[in-house]
Amino acid sequence: MTLKRTHTCGELKAEHIGQEVTLNGWVGPRRDLGGLIFIDLRDRYGVTQIVFTEEDAVLHAKAENLRAEYVIGIKGKVIARGEENINPNLITGEIEIEVSDLVIYSEADTPPFEIKDGIATNEEVRLRYRYLDLRRPEMQQKLMLRSKAYHAIRSYYHEHDFAEVETPVLMKSTPEGARDYLVPSRVNAGKFFALPQSPQTYKQLLMVSGYDRYFQITKCFRDEDLRADRQPEFTQIDVEMSFVDEEAIFEHHEGLLKKIFKETVGEDVEAPFPRMSYDDALNTYGSDKPDTRFGLEFVDFSEIVRNAEFKVFSGTVANGGGVVGFTIPGLGSMGRGEIDRWTDRAKKEAGAGGLIYIKMQEDGPLCSVGKFLTPEIVNEMVEASGAKTGDLVFLLAGPKPAVLEQLGHLRLMVGEAFDLIDKKAFNLLWVTDFPLLEWDEESRRYHAMHHPFTSPKEEDMDKLDSDPASVKARAYDLVLNGSEIGGGSIRIHNSDIQQKMFNLLGIGEEEAEEKFGFLLDAFRYGAPPHGGIALGLDRIVMLLTGAGSLRDVIAFPKNQRAQSMMDNSPAEVDVEQLNELHISLKRTLK
Repeated sequence: MTLKRTHTCGELKAEHIGQEVTLNGWVGPRRDLGGLIFIDLRDRYGVTQIVFTEEDAVLHAKAENLRAEYVIGIKGKVIARGEENINPNLITGEIEIEVSDLVIYSEADTPPFEIKDGIATNEEVRLRYRYLDLRRPEMQQKLMLRSKAYHAIRSYYHEHDFAEVETPVLMKSTPEGARDYLVPSRVNAGKFFALPQSPQTYKQLLMVSGYDRYFQITKCFRDEDLRADRQPEFTQIDVEMSFVDEEAIFEHHEGLLKKIFKETVGEDVEAPFPRMSYDDALNTYGSDKPDTRFGLEFVDFSEIVRNAEFKVFSGTVANGGGVVGFTIPGLGSMGRGEIDRWTDRAKKEAGAGGLIYIKMQEDGPLCSVGKFLTPEIVNEMVEASGAKTGDLVFLLAGPKPAVLEQLGHLRLMVGEAFDLIDKKAFNLLWVTDFPLLEWDEESRRYHAMHHPFTSPKEEDMDKLDSDPASVKARAYDLVLNGSEIGGGSIRIHNSDIQQKMFNLLGIGEEEAEEKFGFLLDAFRYGAPPHGGIALGLDRIVMLLTGAGSLRDVIAFPKNQRAQSMMDNSPAEVDVEQLNELHISLKRTLK
């Protein structure tokens, strides 16, 4: 018999005292006080304390057999807790249920870890028993927030006349940087589908088809090395719009993010979001996804030290490198031993060649390489840094852009170590004006910074032939607290420009036809100007919940070896299945 619940375990309050109620849930902590048995009954909505008395001996005896994670249903009367027993940390903390009927739906073995928050259990064990891990309140809260985000996203786009259209999961392999997951076709021997790295070509085809505002919440797949913020399959908010420029994309997605923040964590974020060029982001923060929740902006000392006798500085600048640093307020008293430890960290963790410092002491600046510099140069560096008495300046010297990247890592390390980052803040930022192309020394050719369909800026069109490295793209990234949560661009819709782009990327006509012929053919029949964006839903939810990994906001994630510990996938398949697919496996070399 299944009892039909009247309430969840997270809603009963003092106003319900005296009512007869029915609850269903899982048995949590139990306290047996002899004549009274107290149990915390749990579901995804919360916890309610229930109590069995000795007035009903049969019911009391039945309750004595209840163990952790048994699934039960109860009927009973809502009664007030004694004043001294009220739990202010629970919505239901003023009441308890005096049980009059008990149904045990299923018994449970002792779980491999406690079903509670804050457990120190190895993640591999949690992933092996993911269905138990998902019972824990902190995990359920994360997934419930994710569910709210889905609702906000769909609501926003439908309110703004976007059509929700599904695109294929089995598609043609068109490598976009990462490896494709391939799916063999049984009925087309020797041929393969690919799982989409993104619906890029399909959403552009939808623009050709006249669906001027498209979105979908879709799965994407990339067979790449994993880390905390990557998964082999991930969820993307995919968007494309016709007859738009960058401003339209920004305006709509600032509105979307405002709605997501408000309806998930109750935060009002201000729009329009700040904007920063790619070059400014690198030169100011050493990253194209800067964390702007704290300062430590870079100062370039290169011109000041260009003619210094200290060859580490002047030689670096002469070779096109830079001498760059940032000021840390209030740390001028840092001792030599601690600075040495920071030097080691800068080398090991940031890849720097060494760390130079200026300590702002009461009697004047103390520079670690001051004996190689004139007092005038040191004072000019201090003035440029804006450092005051009691502050500390860290500097790195080396080739650009490597030294900027190294200093960017060091900045984040310092921010974390000295608690400079406002962990409660949500700082959103558009990064714009990316280079269209990046040069790859190994292959000796250009690669698209974003993808081959990204449009150059109109004012740079004439440089495609003469100076392609200087061409800026109509591309943009959306950054939240130092993490890229989305990126997109205005697309190329002119076939001549698209062919120039392919030529720059070393993609000949035959290869272009083989990989993208269907899209190029479609453009011949009238393609509107269009652009779009893709937002990483997993990453957004990770940042909203403060989770340390994407795995904590995905119901059934893979581990860092792209394996599911719970169902042991990927797994071997029968030879018969391989034969049907016309596949034979190479003998593994040992």
